[in-house]
Amino acid sequence: MISRVKKNDTVVILSGKDKGKQGSVIEILPKKGKVVVKDIAVITRHVKARKQGDVPGIKREEGYINISKVMPICSACKTPCRANAKLVDDRQVRVCNRCKEIF
Repeated sequence: MISRVKKNDTVVILSGKDKGKQGSVIEILPKKGKVVVKDIAVITRHVKARKQGDVPGIKREEGYINISKVMPICSACKTPCRANAKLVDDRQVRVCNRCKEIF
């Protein structure tokens, strides 16, 4: 089975507090169905110094969001689209559902 979202893809957020924003995928957890998108779902954590030399402070990092809340953006037609699978030279590739181009 082919994944509809891969690392370094540009995606648009479909729902939640960041609805409509775009970003690139940093990390994917396929078994849990989660993705990390750059500058989306930013979490603020107050970190305490645990050892000598550790720096305490407020850290901002991206959180995990559900993979069903993102949609890839086609590189050919520059619009959000669903990804279909197609066999090309005995391997599966992702095809845009709108313009039928490989992305």
